[in-house]
Amino acid sequence: MDFGVTRHWHKRVVRAGINTLAIASDNPPDRIVGDDDIVFLDLGPVFEEWEADVGRSYAVGPDPQKHALCEDLPIIFDIVREKFRNSPDITGAELYAFSCETAERHGWYFGGKIAGHIVGEFPHVHIRGDKDHHRINPHNALPLRDADADGHQRYWIQEVHLVSQDRSFGGFYERLML
Repeated sequence: MDFGVTRHWHKRVVRAGINTLAIASDNPPDRIVGDDDIVFLDLGPVFEEWEADVGRSYAVGPDPQKHALCEDLPIIFDIVREKFRNSPDITGAELYAFSCETAERHGWYFGGKIAGHIVGEFPHVHIRGDKDHHRINPHNALPLRDADADGHQRYWIQEVHLVSQDRSFGGFYERLML
């Protein structure tokens, strides 16, 4: 038990190398971390009755492209978060498109089918309504600041999944977007 965490709301993900191209729902085969590799972690701890979701990437070895990707992840996160903060009516589809454009402007591909999702009281996956409206994706035409079906404020986790130009590795970063 670390920091009082006794359960996770999603599987604990640790990926390395080519497996860093996979999205959360994928189940690639186990892979041993190499000497000049990239690794990411994606954890969904539950603190008391509240969900969290964090992801981070690490470059192992001297490869400058892998280090550059790891350095760009939080930078792109901050740019997208600022777009959200400064655009009160932005939809999930618009923020997803902006995430993809921002990745490309920095020399990467955006590797995720989503750029984030709601999070809240455990388990948020049972919140009523269209699941696409609970995600930052091309199918969410609703403003992200709209209240949920029960009239509550929604809290968003932003995900940045970058992929190298040669599509040989990726990286992942996610945090609460406040």
